[in-house]
Amino acid sequence: MEYRQFGRSGLTVSALGLGCNNFGMRIDRQQSAAVVHRALDLGVTLFDTAQMYGQGTSEEYLGAALGTRRPEVVLATKFGGPKPAGPDQAPASRRNVVRECEESLRRLGTDYIDLYYLHFSDPRTPIEETLAALDDLVHQGKVRYIASSNLAGWQIADAHHIAANLGVTRFSGSQVEWSLVKRAVEDEIVPACERFDLGIIPYFPLASGLLTGKYTAGTEFPAGSRMAEVPRLAGDATDANFALVDRLTAIAKGQGHTILELAICWLLSQPGVSSVITGATTPEQIAANVDAATWRLNPEELAAVESAFV
Repeated sequence: MEYRQFGRSGLTVSALGLGCNNFGMRIDRQQSAAVVHRALDLGVTLFDTAQMYGQGTSEEYLGAALGTRRPEVVLATKFGGPKPAGPDQAPASRRNVVRECEESLRRLGTDYIDLYYLHFSDPRTPIEETLAALDDLVHQGKVRYIASSNLAGWQIADAHHIAANLGVTRFSGSQVEWSLVKRAVEDEIVPACERFDLGIIPYFPLASGLLTGKYTAGTEFPAGSRMAEVPRLAGDATDANFALVDRLTAIAKGQGHTILELAICWLLSQPGVSSVITGATTPEQIAANVDAATWRLNPEELAAVESAFV
C-alpha cells in the first residue's frame, strides 16, 4: 500500500480509502466487520463514513469493527447532511456542528475524529460560523483535521480566505465526486484545491459501477446493483457513457489492465489526489480494489486516456 500526505497537512493516508456508506444499508454488522478487517490487513488506513449513512448505523458498525485497532487508522466522518423541514434547518450551524460531532464520537466509540468533513454547503449558515465551531472542536482535541465535501470552487476559495482572516483552522482537503465518467470538477474545483494546497479525495471513482464492466448497453441492470436500486444513478447509463466506457476498456486492455484498474489508477495519477475512496460489500471486493491501485499511468498512457474523450 502506498501512503500519501493529505494536502499540506501532517496527516498521512493510504492511497486507497474504504468508503463505509454500505454499512448498515447494504451489509449487516458482521459483514461490515469482515470488510473492515480485510482492509486493515491490506494496509488501508483511511476509513470514510458520515453521520447520514444509514442514519448513524455506518458509524456504529465501523467503530465496533475497528475496536482496539482504532489508533492504526485515519477515521473520517462528516456532518451537515440535509435536514427535514422544521425549526432546525441549518445543517452547518454551530449548534449542529457541536451536536453531530458528539453524536459521531459516541457512535464511533472514540474520543477523537481524525478528519471531520462539512458534507454539503449550507446556504443558511455563514461559513465563518461553521469554521469557528470547527476550530473550537480542534482546540478541544475532539477533531484533528477538518475538510469540506461537495463545495464549489468559489466556496473553497471563500472558506480558505475567511479562515485566514479569522485566524482559525482551515480546511486541509476536499472530497469530490470525480471519475472518468464525471470530470466536471476539473473545471474549477480541482484547480481551487491545487491553488490552496488541499488534499483531494475522489469518491464514486467507478461511477456507481459503470467503470467495472458490470453494466452493458441494452441490458437490464443486475439485481441488487446500485443502478437497479437507486433510480437517480441510472441516469448515468447513457449511450454516450457506454460508448466512452468501451473506448476506455480497450485502452486498459491494451496495457494489460482492466477498466476498474484504469478508473482507480487514473485518479491516483492526478496531481493533488491524496486518496481514492472505494466502497466494498465483501472482503474480496476490497482486496480487488487494493490490487487495482498499484498501477501508475505514465505520460503516454495518460495521453491515451485523453484521446478517448476526443
